[in-house]
This record gives sequence, structure tokens and C-alpha cells, in this order.
Amino acid sequence: MKLQIKNKSGESAGEIDVRPDVFAVPEKMSLVHQVATAHLANKRQGTAKTKTRSEVSGGGAKPRPQKHTGGSRQGSIRSPLWVGGGRAFGPTPRSYRQSTPKKMRRIAILSALSSKYRDGNLVILNDLDIDSGKTKEMASVLGSLNITKSVLVVTDVPNENVINASRNLNKVKTLPAHVINTLDLVNKSTVVMTVEAVRKIEDLWGGVYKKDTLEATAKSETTAKPKAAAKPKATAKSETTAKPKAAAKPKATAKPKPVEQIGLSSRNLNLLLSAGLKTVDDVMGKSKKDLLEIKGFGEKSYVELCDKLKDSGIKSPENIFETEG
Repeated sequence: MKLQIKNKSGESAGEIDVRPDVFAVPEKMSLVHQVATAHLANKRQGTAKTKTRSEVSGGGAKPRPQKHTGGSRQGSIRSPLWVGGGRAFGPTPRSYRQSTPKKMRRIAILSALSSKYRDGNLVILNDLDIDSGKTKEMASVLGSLNITKSVLVVTDVPNENVINASRNLNKVKTLPAHVINTLDLVNKSTVVMTVEAVRKIEDLWGGVYKKDTLEATAKSETTAKPKAAAKPKATAKSETTAKPKAAAKPKATAKPKPVEQIGLSSRNLNLLLSAGLKTVDDVMGKSKKDLLEIKGFGEKSYVELCDKLKDSGIKSPENIFETEG
């Protein structure tokens, strides 16, 4: 993907290859609105405060008798109904801060940048070197670029001359590349950035996240590995001289099945574990009489154990399912 580069005189200065995952992202206005709203909420101080009736000055005495005065019944001059009284539901100090995930902020920034490019409101300069911090120099650059509305000037690092030359111009804001945000991108009509700023933005906000990278890597490894070439068959001579095969290793014995895996209720499972029966083999080695001797393990618990063993496909010995004689 190529973008046009201009110089400070507004003339074409070539092209630059940019990443489509930064400047060709689909527009997501709902996400941009959500992130911009969070930025505005985070800028609120939340320090407004009014006094309640318990905080305003005034006596606690009843201002007039309850009856026979012709006036309304009043209990305190600090009531919100009185002039100088407290406020009933006034503002109190609070935090309006909203936590926005990094992935949402990243996609909102890329969506806003791509929208500026599609609308023709993104200008890339080969350099923005200003010799002195005079306002007329920055005004001359913006005039050469035919920029009359609000503009956001983005540099790779904080440039003191650019900042000083822009601070007296209305509707002009300067930012280094690493602190660009959705709110400033949306508020300004045009975005002017240097080539170095473009590269820094691509390094910071381009690409995919770790999870996507791992999934893509695993997928490419499974699809890209060539099959190993088949080994040539051994000739009769090689068969006679071949070394005898090593004896097959004995198969590992199956691990005992934990008693937790047969699906008992929590109560009965805890009773068996407290009795030292941690595997199905331990339970199978007990008779019905042994199981019923466990404290708290009764007939209902025994019936549930039998049902779960049957459902698990485990053949129980007859001494577990036999009735008491």
C-alpha cells in the first residue's frame, strides 16, 4: 500500500509504502464513539461538591411552633426547602474514569487513521524541520498544504520548535507519535504527520496480538511442513547385516482412576476421601459392610455409589452389590 508524500512547500516528494493493517482498517464508528466517550469521561475532574442539610450552618431548633401560626410545619432551617438550607441531591466528589482495554483503543486509533486516509484528510510530509519556533513558519507550511481547518500535527518525537511555532495558531495541536489518541484524531479535520511518525505508529499499533500470532504460527507450521521423504527399502544384504531390533519396551500400566471421576455428589465424595478411598480400585476392594461402616455413609450413599459405578461402565464385584444377609 502506497501513500503520497509532500514537502513543506506542498509539492509531491514521492511515495511511501505503509502497512495496510494500519491505514486500511475497516471503519468501526461505534467502537470509535465508545473509546472517545471514555476519553472525555477520563478528563472530568469529578470534584464538584454541595453541602447537605447536615453540613450547612444553622440551628437545630424548630423554627416555629407546629400549630396555630398559620404557616407550614417546619422542623429545621437547614432543610432544602429554606433559603440557605442544604441541597437534597447535589453533586459530590466522584470518579468518572472508564477503563478501556488496550485492544479496543488500538482498533479505534487504526479505524480513525484509516478513515482520515479514505477521506483525503491525511497528509504525510518528508520532514517538518523548522529552524526557529516562530508562528509564521508553521503558518507558512499549513498555507502551502492548503489546510484551513483544524489540524493535528504528529511528529516522531516531541519537537520543541514545532510546538512553539504552533501554540499561537488556533485549532492546531501537536503530538508525538506515541501518544496519539482517538479523541484528537476525531476532533481534528486534518492529520499531518512526518514519515518518521508513520513508521513509529506502525511499530506501536500495527500487527496482531500475541494470541493471534500464536494461532497463525501454529497453523502455518502444520500446513507448511513438507512431508519427510520415504526411506529406501533395505536390500537383502543390508537385512542380513542389520542390527537386531531392540526389545520392545513393556507397556506402562494404566493409572488407577480417581474416585472424583465417577461423578459422585460432593458429600459422598468427601466421605470416601476422608476414609482413605482415593481411587476406584480402593472402593472396589471394600465390601458393602465396610462401606456402610464409614461414618455418614448410609444406604442412600451406597445406592448412589453403585449407580455411578454402573454408569461409568465399571464391573463391580458381587460383594459390593449383594444385599445384607
